[in-house]
This record gives sequence, C-alpha cells and structure tokens, in this order.
Amino acid sequence: MNQANIQSQPCYILAVETSCDETSAAVVKDGKEVLSNLIASQIETHKAFGGVVPEVASRKHVENITLMLQEAVQAAGITPQDLSAIAVTQGPGLVGALLVGVVAATSLAFALSKPLIGTHHIAGHIYANNLVADLKYPCMALVTSGGHTELVYLEKEGHFEVIGRTRDDAVGEAYDKVARALGFPYPGGPHVDRLALESEEAVPLPRVWLEPDTYDFSFSGLKSAVLNVVNQRKMRGEPAAEGAIARGFQESVVEVLVTKSIRAVKSYHAKQLLLCGGVAANKGLRAELSRQCEQEGIELIIPPFKYCTDNAAMIGAAAYLKWKEQQFAGLDLRAMPQFSLEEWSVRA
Repeated sequence: MNQANIQSQPCYILAVETSCDETSAAVVKDGKEVLSNLIASQIETHKAFGGVVPEVASRKHVENITLMLQEAVQAAGITPQDLSAIAVTQGPGLVGALLVGVVAATSLAFALSKPLIGTHHIAGHIYANNLVADLKYPCMALVTSGGHTELVYLEKEGHFEVIGRTRDDAVGEAYDKVARALGFPYPGGPHVDRLALESEEAVPLPRVWLEPDTYDFSFSGLKSAVLNVVNQRKMRGEPAAEGAIARGFQESVVEVLVTKSIRAVKSYHAKQLLLCGGVAANKGLRAELSRQCEQEGIELIIPPFKYCTDNAAMIGAAAYLKWKEQQFAGLDLRAMPQFSLEEWSVRA
C-alpha cells in the first residue's frame, strides 16, 4: 500500500496486550480514536499470592484471549475484514504471558491475511497520551510502573532515548513492598496513596538523588528505610503509624520523580512532559507534578486512569506509528521479555 492510500483510508488496528496480568483487546482507529478497549483483570486471582504468579497469569490469558478478540471487534462495530492490522505487545513483560498474546495475534493475522505489528509495552504507555492530546516534539516522558521507572526523551515521533532509569526497584515495586510491610494486600499502591493523602503527619525518610547530573532513580534504599521504621516501632511497642509512614514514603518518591522530570524537561528543551504507566494513576504524584509544572510553565499531559494501567488501546496507539511507515513484523514474531525501547523506535 502506498503512502497516499495509507493517509486516505481509515486505519483500524486490533491490538492485544498480555504482558503481565491483564488480558486486553482493543480496536483503535487512526491511532487516536478508541472504538473498543476490553480488559480482563486478574487482581483477585493473584491477591491470594501477594503478587503476580507468572504461570497462573499465562493460564488466565489462554482462557480469555480468544473471546476477548472477538468481542473487541464486535464492540467496535466493524468486521474482521475491516481491520487494517493486528498489533500485539512483543515485550517487555513475563515471557509466558507475552507468548499467549503473540501466538494469538500471529494466528489471527495469518488467518485474516492482515499485517502484524510487534509493539513495545513502554511505547504503548507513552503513546497512551496521544489518545487524549496531540503530542508536541521534542517531548519528555516519565514512565512509572510496576516494572519500569524511566525518563524517555522523544526528539520526534516514534524515536525514543532513555536518559534515566531505575537502578534497582521500579517505583511500582517499591509501593507494593512498602504496602506489604504495612499489612496491605496486593496491589498495594492504591492503599499507600490513599493513606498518604489522608495522613496529617509524615515520618521523615531519605531522598535518593544519586550523582548530581544523573537522571537515574533508586528506590531500594528508601524501601529499606521504611522497613527499618516499621520494625523499630514494633520492637518499641509503638503504634504502627501506617498513615505517617505512607505519607513520608510517598513524599520522598514524588519529590525525586518530579524534580528530576522537570530538570530533564528544561535541559532537553522539551515542549511537553508526559506522565505514563500504572503509577501515573497515583493521586499524590499527579497532583504534585501538576502543581510544579504549572509553576514552571511546563505543559503536562496525563492520560485518564483507564489508560494508565495496562490496556490494549495504548498498544494500538503505539502500533499506528509503525503502520504509517509500513514497518511490519513477520509471522515468526518472537516474544522479547527484555525488549529495548530504543530498538523498537520507528526506522527512519
């Protein structure tokens, strides 16, 4: 298909997301309009284990994926023949979970004789912002999720440069571990966020800045500091003070994330700051980042809650970048649990 035909015809991408514990299928039109976005969450299944069990997640994906693909197309009001391409999360993620999505998408692409687009999970989180606003380049993305905490510079559409990443725990992991120490079930992040916002007191906790010029993050030491506070209070027979601990932890995390993000925006002369990933649903982070960006005159884009956690609509939005350039995958597409974001960038 030549470039003129690509621009003149609507593009309907059926997207599949199975990188962790949500099975999701969506149809996205022209990379911007979400016609359907179905999500089957496994939270209740994994809550009993205190975290995601990869083998269980894969089994649940197998149970759900076929019906969800069918329902996503029906809910979009189109037929399978109307589809322009099939997109699927290729990585990063849990290898067994990724394989379910890759096999399903590859099989469907073959059966329908449609192009296949392997898509990067973090590119999806970033381009979830494109579902609600027009992105202006260059821009900076703050990625905050259970497995990733990164600052990503986008010089132009579809080109990614990771300028900072976590050296140990991702921020979402840190939230879950702190929540477990405070006695809350999985997923713990929302409980910590709620407590932090409700508490009038905060336990002082360290800010981990690392080297003066780095955009990297580290949350393992902060998590250990929280555990020390919890254990010391227990040994002294003092009240648990979950709210004060949660607020102290959240204030430390948010200050570091916000400060480094704003410094990166200024240093790289970015026109926008994009917040993305599951922790983008954190109310404390959203509020403080909004406040400081307004103070600094920085345009901040935050997707609604439904596009923060893992979903297939974001995969369809990112896959559209490859569709426009006709950069498709073969039917031998492999799941890549350690997939590099820079490697996935749209080829010039």
